[in-house]
Amino acid sequence: MKLHTINTGYFKLDGGAMFGVVPKSMWNKLNPADENNMCSWALRCLLIEDGDRKILIDTGMGDKQDPKFFGHYYLHGDNSLDQSLANIGLKKDDITDVILTHLHFDHCGGSIVKVGDKYLPAFKYATYWSNERHWKWATEPNEREKASFLKENILPIKACGQLKMVELPAAETEQSTELQECTFIPGISLVIVNGHTRAMMLPKINYKGRTIAFMADLLPSAAHLPLPYVMAYDMFPLTSLQEKKSFLQVAADNNYVLFFEHDPVYECCDLKVTDKGIRMNDHFKLEDI
Repeated sequence: MKLHTINTGYFKLDGGAMFGVVPKSMWNKLNPADENNMCSWALRCLLIEDGDRKILIDTGMGDKQDPKFFGHYYLHGDNSLDQSLANIGLKKDDITDVILTHLHFDHCGGSIVKVGDKYLPAFKYATYWSNERHWKWATEPNEREKASFLKENILPIKACGQLKMVELPAAETEQSTELQECTFIPGISLVIVNGHTRAMMLPKINYKGRTIAFMADLLPSAAHLPLPYVMAYDMFPLTSLQEKKSFLQVAADNNYVLFFEHDPVYECCDLKVTDKGIRMNDHFKLEDI
C-alpha cells in the first residue's frame, strides 16, 4: 500500500464560523484573518494505492461553479486535482474508488465536471462511495445546511450509475457515546460521526505499522484540537464535542497519525496528553512516515 497527499488548492471561510464560540482574539493567533475576517484553508485529499485499486478520499471543490460562487470562497493557490495526480503518475481515469466523507461542496465538488450543459463523473471508471443515511440527509437538506449541498455535485453521481452505499452498523441510540466503525476493505475502516453532518465517514488506514486517520470536518485543522473549538457550521455542536473527545482519546492511546483536510499549514500530526488536554505533538508530511 502507498499513500499520497493530493492537494487541490485553498479557499477562504469566515474565521468566526470556523471557530464557533471561540473569541477572535484567540483563534486569530492560530489562523490570521484578512480584512474581511476570512481565513485560508486547504482542500487536501488523500490517495490510497492498494494493489489494483486507486482509492481517492474526497475530491475538493472542483471548478464548475460560476464566478459569483467562487467570489464567496476565494479559491486560490497553484495546486489542482489533475496536477497533483499527474505528480504521482496518475490521471482521473486511473481512479477506481472515490470515498466521499460527506457531500458538502468543498469535499465532493471535484467529483462531477460540467461538459457543455451536462454534468458528468470526473472519474468515469470509479465507484463513488457514500452511505444511505448521509445521502438522504444531503438530498433532503434542512434549510440551515442547504447551501452546502449543491445538487449539481450530488445528483449526477447517482444518475451516472456509479454510486454505491457503504453498509453502516445499526443506528445508535441517542444516549450512546460510542463511535461506530465499519470495514471498507481489509486495512481500511470508516468511523461514523454525526456532529458536523449526519453520518460523515472518517477513513482509518493501516499503513507502515501506524493508523492514519483522515479527519475531514471532525477536526478540520490542528487548531481545532481543543474540545471547545467546534465550528459554527456543525449541525450538532455538542455531538461534535463528544465525538472529538472520544476520538482523540482513542487516537492518543493508540498513537494515531491525524491527516488534516483543511489545515493550511500542517498536513499530519501525532498527539500528546497535556495538562490542558490532548494536543499536537509532532507535525510532519505524510511522505515522511
